[in-house]
Amino acid sequence: MALSRSARLGALATAAASFCVIAAAPAPHPGSDGVGDPYFPKLGNGGFDVRHYGLDVAYNPDTDRLDGRTTITARATQNLSSFHLDLQKLQVTRVEVNGRRAKFTRDGDEIRVSPRDHLRKHRTFTVTVTYGGVPEPLSGPIVFGSDYGWMKTTDGVFVACEPNAASTWFPSSDHPSDKAAFDIRIKAPKGLTGVSNGRLVDTDTKGGQTVAHWRESKPMATYLATATIGKFDVKKGRTPGGTPIYVAIDPVLENSNNVDVYGVTAEVTDYWSKVFGPYPFEETGAIVDDMPQAGFSLETQTKPVYSAIRSESTIAHELAHQWFGDSVTPEKWSDIWLNEGFATYSQWLWSEHKGTQSARDAFLAGYTSRPADAPFWQTVVGDPQRDTMFASAVYQRGAMTLQVLRERIGDKAFFKLLPAWAKQQRYGNAETADFVRLAEKISGKQLDSLFRTWLFTKGKPAL
Repeated sequence: MALSRSARLGALATAAASFCVIAAAPAPHPGSDGVGDPYFPKLGNGGFDVRHYGLDVAYNPDTDRLDGRTTITARATQNLSSFHLDLQKLQVTRVEVNGRRAKFTRDGDEIRVSPRDHLRKHRTFTVTVTYGGVPEPLSGPIVFGSDYGWMKTTDGVFVACEPNAASTWFPSSDHPSDKAAFDIRIKAPKGLTGVSNGRLVDTDTKGGQTVAHWRESKPMATYLATATIGKFDVKKGRTPGGTPIYVAIDPVLENSNNVDVYGVTAEVTDYWSKVFGPYPFEETGAIVDDMPQAGFSLETQTKPVYSAIRSESTIAHELAHQWFGDSVTPEKWSDIWLNEGFATYSQWLWSEHKGTQSARDAFLAGYTSRPADAPFWQTVVGDPQRDTMFASAVYQRGAMTLQVLRERIGDKAFFKLLPAWAKQQRYGNAETADFVRLAEKISGKQLDSLFRTWLFTKGKPAL
């Protein structure tokens, strides 16, 4: 059938309009292989936002082998032709996207996944990775020169992953800016206990193996996840304030150091809930393991891990992190003082609360004991660089900054600021500039010079 001239012109116009619509639709592109953090450019991944991790890990302490199956639920933030995941060393045997087998390639610690069908922006998708091998801890100058990550103990493993070791044991978007909920199932030989974040959903023992299912329903950065396994004495209950508590202690350490970990954890959790605002998670607690090679503790979400029984002050530090670091998490690693400076200052507040030393005296002790030419004063706390991100100045000068701020704005404004900060940024990510703005808003004072001097200027500030 022939078309009239007007009909032909109409058809051409319609076709042209359709072409414009098609041309305007964004084409799918690969997601980036990192979020561009200056300290760890390849950590995290672009093009999607993780909403949930489902981790199934089986550990054999005789061989140190880990076999895992991780299902990630994510939302595409662009039209994706492919995307990346972080995984160090372990061998991947299968990848599925939305239940269909997907192609993948590997370049070092980066896995590039190419689904059969492109993923559309704003759509939720799942990716399941099957993998295994012997996880290797990381080493180097970053964490006080210690190994960190997945570390073998005499009866299991001690798992502490800050800043970049979560991807040594599960595929992830391994950067604190991409927080998600977690379900973690740990399979280990009967007689060993697998302890993780959140609340224990159930345990199931079959054929000589026990599976412990843990659920953290609040957003969590990957570096705060743990799957510590070993022989533990477990004590459960509630703090006097009503928060559920779960404390697991290696029996080898039970009577060492004269610290009541359960009692102090309960007391500190309740006190910080008064000072910083309501406890942000469903459970508090501790995991105390016999791991002398580590020599450090970490604020893993809901249950800090301690490589031995530490001091009351250390417990106060790690539990303060539940607000400052875990609930309010840095947007990028250069803002690490928002974690460590706050937790160190919290130790000073704990001493003040217990009547042993005022925060002012703790400040003066640290300030006067370090001469002006000491290397301590050469660390730029607000951007300390990767290999020195846990330098003592990040902790101590970060805490000093808060004491100077307290004296500048007064106790009333300062103790209004701390819970306001925890509430404003609850379960999110924040930067130093966000804190400065809130401090200025609450105090009504211009504070740029104070923060510039104490966080971003080398040298010993004058008092």
